[in-house]
Amino acid sequence: MGNWGKGFVGIVFFGMMVLLLAACGGGETGAADDVGSAENPLQVVTSFTIIQDMAREIGGDDVEIHNLVPTGTDPHEYEPLPEDIKKATDADVLFYNGLNLEGGEKGWFFKMIDSVGQDEANVYSLTEEVEPMYIGGHDGKVEEINPHAFINPNVGIQMAEAMRDALMEADPERKDAYEERGNKYIDRLKDIEAEYAGKIDDIPKENRVLVTSERAFQYLASQYGLEEAFIWEIDTEENGSPEQIKSLVNYIKESDVPVLFVESNVDPRPMETVSKESGVPIFEKPIYSDEIGKPGEEVDTYVKYLNYNIKLIHDGLKK
Repeated sequence: MGNWGKGFVGIVFFGMMVLLLAACGGGETGAADDVGSAENPLQVVTSFTIIQDMAREIGGDDVEIHNLVPTGTDPHEYEPLPEDIKKATDADVLFYNGLNLEGGEKGWFFKMIDSVGQDEANVYSLTEEVEPMYIGGHDGKVEEINPHAFINPNVGIQMAEAMRDALMEADPERKDAYEERGNKYIDRLKDIEAEYAGKIDDIPKENRVLVTSERAFQYLASQYGLEEAFIWEIDTEENGSPEQIKSLVNYIKESDVPVLFVESNVDPRPMETVSKESGVPIFEKPIYSDEIGKPGEEVDTYVKYLNYNIKLIHDGLKK
């Protein structure tokens, strides 16, 4: 871990936690006694919005959630705030995506975990059972894990199962409640997965080409037999270079692509250039990749995110 991970901030907050527990506990109960208590919700920290929404669905009123990366912020290079540090210190359970979304074992998330002295037994990756897919590795560059597995509803099911089981383990007194809510939520995701299979099968085979700005849809495309095309493969400083745009325009002209998609969280100008040079229109609504929307917006839950995306893909490519 770097110097930040061993630094002063973590020591100060860890000391504050100890003092607060001593003052409030009166020597009679410890933090462990609160876990599973009917009066005290489980303290849960989530790394980004999709996991936060899963925790709401499966945890219900039995959990109190603090999310780290908000909508509109890059989950790869986040800088935890003082409130994040405090919540991570006090958390009973911490959920993260894994697959390098939070910067990997040397990234910001584990630096934070190390800085607050959190027990790694309380920290759960939701993608341990997911087979990683890789991007990059061209021109001598190192291959990277593609973190966007959750775009595939099959992976969403695996993540929900992992969260259900983790909550049952962390809070055995409310095990039945987590199991019931978790199973109902997983059943909803299974229904959505069946809808994905049916709607993609309804798209003419020659139209099953998903063109997006970034190569975020690899897991989805592989699962359902879509061909993927993109301007850039990995989020870097070179997003939408003239060479990248030219390469995609040539591919689009050769493949007779029906429509282009722009993600909700990227600069639309590179794809607008692709559209102008290829003569292929951009679909009227954005597709979602890294996040869900803010509360009250059209795509403010993971279920809505999945439903929205498959309708968009079906409506755009069936033309």
